[in-house]
Amino acid sequence: MPGSYWKQVHATGLAVPRDRPLDDLTAELTRMLGDPDPALRDGTAYPTLTTWIDRGVYDDLLAGLGDGMAVGLGVGLGETGTDTVFRRSFSALVLGECIARDNHRPLLPGGKILEWGDRIAGWLMRERDLRGFVPGKGWAHAVAHGADALAILAGSPHLAQPELTVILDVIADRVLLRTDRLFTNGEPDRLAFATINVLRRNVVPLRVLEPWVRRLAAAAGTRASYDGRDPYLASGNAEAFLRALYLQLAMGTRPPQVRSDLLLVVVEALKATNSAFLNATGE
Repeated sequence: MPGSYWKQVHATGLAVPRDRPLDDLTAELTRMLGDPDPALRDGTAYPTLTTWIDRGVYDDLLAGLGDGMAVGLGVGLGETGTDTVFRRSFSALVLGECIARDNHRPLLPGGKILEWGDRIAGWLMRERDLRGFVPGKGWAHAVAHGADALAILAGSPHLAQPELTVILDVIADRVLLRTDRLFTNGEPDRLAFATINVLRRNVVPLRVLEPWVRRLAAAAGTRASYDGRDPYLASGNAEAFLRALYLQLAMGTRPPQVRSDLLLVVVEALKATNSAFLNATGE
């Protein structure tokens, strides 16, 4: 359909059009999630789908919509530098909104939410296109969008301590995954926010969190050999994540019950990985 059609839909406050079946509209919007044109993807498809989810338009169809977004996570998975990343990345955002709707108004069985969580985690670990902003095409931001979906998933009442611990492990695994580029577009902050949302559930104990932080700190203190690659590739993402986690723990609202104890653990980790600066005399 011409862009003017959707401009008119937006001009009417995103009321659902009556001249076409909802299935057809949804299929078109889903295709547009993968469009390299940010005006169609960011400006049209994403806000339309999320608004309709929030308004309850899909309440009776939520499982099917979410399943369609889960399929989108696999489109072109493994490719780098191609436009398929947009479909995967924005499917993750919309799937997160489907979970958010169930968080707000229980509509789905717990098994479906856990299934979607597995799909998000599996995709995030296998995603290889780590571009943030793509000139001329807008945000790809797959890791950030995956973190956003995990942050919403962490709030699901269908998840208990075991599942929340898995989310933490997925976050750490993604941060520690060998990569050829560092996160430079806010990904550590978004991953830290997902972590905080897990902690706010107040069910993951400190005895689980301490070794989790130490694992990240071990990577943050590592420098690769000078083999033609940036030696900070081995540590940069973990260090940035720990700093983001410290900031949000220390200054964020609605602190988790473990904040005081966990801050001490994170501070010790940062001291160990930044000793050259913290012990410097300035001479």
